[in-house]
Amino acid sequence: MSEAIEELTKFVQIGARLDLKAIAVEHVLGLTGSEEGLNLILQKPELLTSLISLLEDKTVAIAKDASMCLVNISANEKGAAALVNLNTKEYCPPLQKPPEHVIKEILKHIFNVESFIADQCCMILSNLTRPSYLIEKVIDFIEDSGKKFDDIISVFTKVAYNKKGAKLHYLGPVLSNLSQNHKVRLFILDKNKCVIQRLLPFTGYASSLVKRGGVVGTLKNCCFEEDYHEWLLSEDVDILPHLLLPLSGNENFDEEDNDKLPLELQYLPEDKLREEDPDIRNMLIEALTQLVTKKSNREYIRDKNAYIILRELHKWEKDKKVLAACENLVDILIRTEEEIGLDNLKSVEVPEDFAEKFDKMNQEQLQDT
Repeated sequence: MSEAIEELTKFVQIGARLDLKAIAVEHVLGLTGSEEGLNLILQKPELLTSLISLLEDKTVAIAKDASMCLVNISANEKGAAALVNLNTKEYCPPLQKPPEHVIKEILKHIFNVESFIADQCCMILSNLTRPSYLIEKVIDFIEDSGKKFDDIISVFTKVAYNKKGAKLHYLGPVLSNLSQNHKVRLFILDKNKCVIQRLLPFTGYASSLVKRGGVVGTLKNCCFEEDYHEWLLSEDVDILPHLLLPLSGNENFDEEDNDKLPLELQYLPEDKLREEDPDIRNMLIEALTQLVTKKSNREYIRDKNAYIILRELHKWEKDKKVLAACENLVDILIRTEEEIGLDNLKSVEVPEDFAEKFDKMNQEQLQDT
């Protein structure tokens, strides 16, 4: 098998004969579907380099097959690490121009409005940002490419950016993965820019579970920045209705309860549906749970009658994980501040071993997107 891959690599080249190149790439794509084939490919950095080169192939079918090979390879954690750490100049065939690093190459296609493989490149970037230990390196390569995070968000939030029909929905998980990083969260939360405000409308984006899930994951991660909670709840951002609306159904509340709700949640239509995905519902609740850390914010969220939305959600919810998260949040909101007895719920002194467990849980929540 190793010798066969060696033979295939000769034809997985920009300058190879078209018919042989098409067959060779198709065979490689088949190999990426099995663990054995994938392990053999990962032992051939020359082949990985050639696949990256073929993203620029003028034959659309070959560029698409090469991009799907990289999607499958990057979906494997070892494959993602191999691609991020790959020095394409070292493994490029003689007399050929080496491709740039895989991050830079896929960013070219994501930003190219004429690219036929922009969606596949978004998937590759999503896969490469999934392992937490690769995020710092990916961020470095993105910054080195000359592209800014604001550029990525601009492309992501623009309707019909790509003229060839690419939706770029997988930039959502990319942002969610990258926002595990403190520096990226601070960029999204920059009060002098309008970054997080541009993401908020997509918490209810019905056309794509992937896109809205990525946005909700990003918002949840940003809610771990405690110093920004008051700003997030203020009129400058007004995050609360965007987190509560997907959790709302079509229940009828009396006038007094309705009047206390944020305007966006008052008198919802009869066909209003809750978020269908339990993981997204859970992330929304986790974001809200972070926001009730401080007393002033708890009081604000109580005043906005968030409890009745959560109460109805609890009656409707079937997923055990979401139910537990909902019960935890409701327990905080229904208790008086005298009962809670703390301004900041995170200021409780706990034994060191428990503190380590809580830190681990926080990290897992950051990565669970």
